[in-house]
This record gives sequence, structure tokens and C-alpha cells, in this order.
Amino acid sequence: MELIITPIAHGLGKKRKYFMSRAYYSDLIEDFLARSPDEILGALTRSSPFAVETTQRNAWMEQVVVLKNTLRQDLDRGKVYFEYAVPRLGKRIDVLVLLDQVVFVLEFKVGETQFLSSAKDQVWDYAVDLKNFHETSHNKSIAPILIATGSTDGFSLIATSAINDGVLQPIQSASYQLRGVMDQVLQFCDGSSINPLVWDAGGYHPTPTIVEAAMALYGGHSVMDISRSDASAINLGRTTDAISEIIRVSQVESKKSICLVTGVPGAGKTLVGLNVATQHISKEAVDHAVFLSGNGPLVAILSEALARDKVRSEAEAGRRMKKGEAIREVKLFIQNVHHYRDECLIDTERPPLEHVAIFDEAQRAWNLEQTASFMLRKKQKADFSQSEPEFLISCLNRHKDWAVVVCLVGGGQEINTGEAGIEEWIDALQRSFPDWHIHISPRLHEAEYGAGRVLAQLMSQPNVHFNSDLHLEVSMRSFRAEHVSALVKNILDINTVEAQEILTELAERYPIVLTRSLAKAKAWLREQARGTERYGMVVSSQAQRLKPHAIDVKSPMDPIHWFLDGKEDVRSSYYLEDVATEFHVQGLELDWACVVWDADFRFSESGWKHYSFVGTKWQQIHKLERQGYLKNAYRVLLTRARQGMVLVVPQGTEEDPTRPPAYYDPTFNYLRSIGIREI
Repeated sequence: MELIITPIAHGLGKKRKYFMSRAYYSDLIEDFLARSPDEILGALTRSSPFAVETTQRNAWMEQVVVLKNTLRQDLDRGKVYFEYAVPRLGKRIDVLVLLDQVVFVLEFKVGETQFLSSAKDQVWDYAVDLKNFHETSHNKSIAPILIATGSTDGFSLIATSAINDGVLQPIQSASYQLRGVMDQVLQFCDGSSINPLVWDAGGYHPTPTIVEAAMALYGGHSVMDISRSDASAINLGRTTDAISEIIRVSQVESKKSICLVTGVPGAGKTLVGLNVATQHISKEAVDHAVFLSGNGPLVAILSEALARDKVRSEAEAGRRMKKGEAIREVKLFIQNVHHYRDECLIDTERPPLEHVAIFDEAQRAWNLEQTASFMLRKKQKADFSQSEPEFLISCLNRHKDWAVVVCLVGGGQEINTGEAGIEEWIDALQRSFPDWHIHISPRLHEAEYGAGRVLAQLMSQPNVHFNSDLHLEVSMRSFRAEHVSALVKNILDINTVEAQEILTELAERYPIVLTRSLAKAKAWLREQARGTERYGMVVSSQAQRLKPHAIDVKSPMDPIHWFLDGKEDVRSSYYLEDVATEFHVQGLELDWACVVWDADFRFSESGWKHYSFVGTKWQQIHKLERQGYLKNAYRVLLTRARQGMVLVVPQGTEEDPTRPPAYYDPTFNYLRSIGIREI
């Protein structure tokens, strides 16, 4: 977040108090009205970090004139802010006005005659961001208004949204109508008057998606700018600091260390890894770090998002950068772990450029059998004798002085054949690298991490250090409800009473609904989402009998378009046509999710039953490892949504022997028995 020292009042002859402002210019309304437009324009120009083009100066001047005509002397109760920063979105609100009991968010489209849907989404995004993440806006009425200055008539109805949390639906206004619009909003909204001093003091604690976080961190923001720091969430900075200290000590004392960082789904493990990587991003620096992931969709999506954002930010600064150049820069920061592995295979003696390697979803690294099979089939290397964890550690071990490996470990998230789990990392250290120092989360003994056996062997070793700061305990994916992951765990473990209790706590803040109708589910999603909040359908990769509902898990989809493109793109998640599976969405988030539940994972009186569709019929899965993968697939699907989700369990039909109601009804009845509301 750009913090600019600005005076509370820009007036002449007044005693000035200075504070860290998020706006280029702010003033009490009475002082704003007393200043000349040129004086205000000068303050805006001085605060801009970029050269101000004539078009921008003209736009600011028109905004100032419109506001002066609107906020006449009888509307002098409050404060105005120009270019108010919204760090999570990487943008600035044109004008923000505190007036009586309402926060007005004004987006000007200078010279425009039309009210484009993308512009309405933009101003709605700003309003929702303030409501969700600015603490002194939580209980305020917020009115997003889109002003097309070239329009002759734009006034639209004043109405609340489906969520009814005080954020109004976007209001259209021509310049001359703005005074009347604001008057009607003030009559429509209840509440006490806003004290500007109190409102200014409110903290901004966003919970960005991983894509938003990556762009902010890569752009130079700190994790503290873009993450929550309230008492209910574990401070991500503490975990980052713990890792940074391990890196520092390892470098100073010339030793090699591994950190095993644990956390519940959505707790911010990937965010911590990205934060550490951005703090050590220079390839010329001796402590240069790289963020590695075997999650192909995640790497592709983050790389594309960072490259697009880099090109955009360079253009805003008046510089031209080709996308290919931006992508090459991004690859120094984030890489596919398999590409990194292949580079290390070219010369097995040469150490990698990086002294610090951060492995996301480290529990998904391949075991010896899977690695050896791949090396033989794809690399023509026979008798390969190392698991993927052992080989990756060996690459960093080539450094003669120091190295640090950071493993980000999710619990119960192995979803594919050959994923070794965290035990293999510890086994590899004991087997081949006994001199490495192991810094470990004490929570690794819990069942979902599967490391209990080897942890017992580590207890007495002198180079093992337990550090509680290496565990992230609270889910931050859902800023509305931190206990969604616990609810999902209890649903999947069939702990009905515990699930009911958590669901009761979540009901108001995090809606979860249930239906048999895909059409109803899609309508519900569209009704809930505001602005550009992303929604989409997710299904298990084994859900092969959803074809009658126009859901084909075998149909190719491009995760980049699905996650990054807008509502106008038929390939995006917004269209609710292409579906993503657990392999596409692991490590990523949606604001609102539709989880469509097929007969691959069925509830029964004796517990969950696991099936795979082969040929023309379902075949029961008996192998415990594959059962675990399927359960974890649903764990991933059910923990993707930040704000709420709809679960769809189809009716089935007796006319189709692969989809009889008996395959679906028990699951639907079980979910309903927990208390999930049917729509």
C-alpha cells in the first residue's frame, strides 16, 4: 500500500497535523469547498508517484468541479478523499465521501455517455472491499455510485443486494443528478453520523486471494499490507519472520536447514512462501529464493497473472514491456517444481542458482516408485534410486556453504497416485542428509499429516528444532468464517454433532445451501456474487456421470482463462459451463463455489463408499490409498469458497442404471441432516 504523508487540512495559515494517508488528497468538506480547484489539483499532482498526464489533470479538475457543485454549503458535514487506495485490488477509488451516516464511493467515467457493466462492477468492488476489510466501515451504509459525466440521464433505483449487509447495489448518475442521488441515499439509509477522525483511524485488514496476494507481493507490498492482523487470525508475519531468521542463521553459520511449515487449508501457507520468496527475489543476491510448486495450474495461473499485472503497471508508469519479457522475469520468482528438477538433472554436480527453495504442497512430492517410473518413461534414466524429496534436497545440498529448503505442508490433501506425504521428506533427511538442521512444526504429529512414525524418531536428535511459529492454525481463505475447514473435516469424518455445531456458528457469516437442481444452484451463485467476485462450478475428477447435466470432467478447460478472465469470456468460471476439478483448484480460491456431488463418493449407513466409473459401470474402490485420495478430493472442493457455497446432489433417475436415486439420496439426506439449508 502506498502510504503518503499528507496534511489533514491543506489550508493556508492553519496548524497542520500529519498522518499516514491512503488518499492523494483529503479534506473536511467545508475546507474542500473553501479551496480553489487549482489548489486542490496541485495537491493531487504533488501526491501522485507518476508523471501526471494532461488527461488525468483534466479528469481530476472535472471531478473537483462536480463535487463542488454537489457538496454545497448545506452539505458540509463530512469529509472527501480523492484517489483513495485499495491495496487488495491494486487500485484507487476516484472519490470517497463521508456524509452523515453514509460512505459514498464515487467512480467517475469522464466523458462517457454509457454506464458499462464493467464500470458498475468496478465501483461495487470498491464498496464491498471497504465493507469486508476496513474495520470502521464494517457497520456503515456504503453507496457505490457510477457517474458518467457525458450522460444526460442515468439515475437508477436505490436498492440493497441479496446479502443485505449495508452495501447498496451500484447507482448510476449523470453529473447534474449527483446531489439528488446522494439526498435519496441519505433518506434510504439508517445509522449514526460518521466521525471522520474515527473512520480514518480504522485499520485495513484485507484477506486477498492467492492471485491478488502474489500480485501485491511481487509489486513490492509487504504481507502486512495485504493480510489480516486481527487477534482472531495467526499473524502471517510471525511465520515469515521465523523462516527469515532460519535463512539468516543458516547463511551466517554456513549450515543447511529445512523448515516444515504446516497449516489448515486456507491458512496462508502459500502466502507465507510467496512472501519469503519476494523478500529474496534478486538473482544477484546470495540468498536468492525461488518458489516451487508441482501444482501446474497454480504455477500457470500465478505466472500469467503476475505477467499481465507487470505489463499493466509498466504501461501506467509510461513504459512499454512485452508480455514475454514479463513472463521471463516471473520465472525467476516462481517455477514448476518438475521444470526445476529437470534443470538440476542436466548437470548433477552443479548447484542451483538459488540458496533458498520453497516447495509448496510439499506433501504431494512423488515417492520413489513414482519418481523412478517417471525417470524411466520420460527421461530414459534407469535405476533412478531417489524419491522426489530426496533428489530435491540433494540439489540444494550441492552448495558447499549453506542452503535452506522450506516445505509448505497441507494436511489431508494428497489427491494423486504416488504422492509421498511429508514422511518421505523426513525419511530422506535421516537416510541421506543427517547433518541438515530440521526446523519443524509441532503439529506434524497430527493424523492428517501422516508423519507420526518418523516424528517419534526425531524427538531425541540434537539438530531437530520444534517451533510453534511454523504452524498456521486459522483458515484465512474465508474472511467471513475461519472454521470452514473444521466443518468440512467433520462432515467428511461423519462427526455429525460437531458438524452441526460449527454449521450453526457459520450460518449468518458464511452461507452454505443445498439443492438437487443445478439451475437453482447457478441462480443462487449469480444472486450472491457482487462486482467481480468470482464464482464457478467444481467437481471431483471421478465425477463421470454428470454428463446428463452438461458437466464433462473429461472436457478440456484452460485454468488460466477459467480463473483470470472476465464475465465476457465464455471460457471463464463466470459462465458456469466449464468445470474445474480438484487438480485445477487446489491451492486456489473462489469467492462463491458450486460443488456438484456425483456418485463416486456416496454416503451410506456404514460410512462413505468410494467408486470409480470404468467403462459402463461404477466399480467400488477397495484400496485404502485410493479411498484417501477421493476423500481428500472432496476436502479440496469443499474448502475453495471464501464467502459461501451451494452443494448440488443430483436427483438421479431410475431410467439410467448408472444414476439411480439410491446412489444420491443418502448423500443428500446426510448433508441435510447436518442442518444445511435446502433451496
